[in-house]
Amino acid sequence: MMTELPLDQVRTLLAVVDEGTFDAAAAALHVTPSAVSQRVKALEQRTGRVLLQRTKPVRATESGAVLVRYARQLARLERDARGELGLSGAGEATRVSVAVNADSLATWFLPALTRVAGLCYELHREDEDHTAALLREGLVMAAVTSAADPVPGCTARPLGRMRYLPVATPEFTETHLSGRPLPEALPLAPVVSFDRKDDFQDAFVRRLGRGSAGPLRHQVPTSEGFLDVVAAGLGWGMVPEAQADPLLAQGRLARLAPDAWMDVRLYWQQWKLDSPALAALAEAVTATAAEALRR
Repeated sequence: MMTELPLDQVRTLLAVVDEGTFDAAAAALHVTPSAVSQRVKALEQRTGRVLLQRTKPVRATESGAVLVRYARQLARLERDARGELGLSGAGEATRVSVAVNADSLATWFLPALTRVAGLCYELHREDEDHTAALLREGLVMAAVTSAADPVPGCTARPLGRMRYLPVATPEFTETHLSGRPLPEALPLAPVVSFDRKDDFQDAFVRRLGRGSAGPLRHQVPTSEGFLDVVAAGLGWGMVPEAQADPLLAQGRLARLAPDAWMDVRLYWQQWKLDSPALAALAEAVTATAAEALRR
């Protein structure tokens, strides 16, 4: 069995995935669509696996995602080498793609980016339970994730715990939650969630011994918007401590239970590459997290 992976075939596979079609990849590579098709077919024959789903847009299979990640790592190493040799274009910034959850992005993560000069960031916002999937698919180089086990080809280091508080406005609490025990009242009250994948509020209700949060759900897919909707009194929600504290101090929000909270452990996962850009970013993220998150 031939085990070599020709670079032109691997790069062509990456181009097809990034561009979405064989024709668009051909235009990007300045070759014919037939040449693109032949290279992908040859790579599939060489590996003995189907690498692409011929959909619109084209998507990598599980095996294809492994090679896509490999191709991106090769490109990263090539850019780093060119930079060390002084072959990069004048003023050309190093691009780093990172997946990060919305709450980290809204609270502590951005200051970490300011600690590293000369980088150009491509941020992908995704729930912390799903950011590792973007690493696995080769779409990003690093991720803030709740997954402690490293994705194949990656390293993982703990960042700390992000604390969430169950809060609502005093008026909401009086209207919907007073007069009965919290475990009985909360499953019937309007609730705010991030999106359909967000079951964090349900997890808190389950912790109280009930099934799930109420059927009246407001979906707000931004961290800042989520806070605004809770502060407007439309529902209760689990809000990051850093966002909730100022409004609690002002009396605009109230904790539903003084000693109740939920912590999410966050980790930094990144490719196993000897890349100065990734190493510098990892140090900045770890240092910022140490200042902002609970240990």
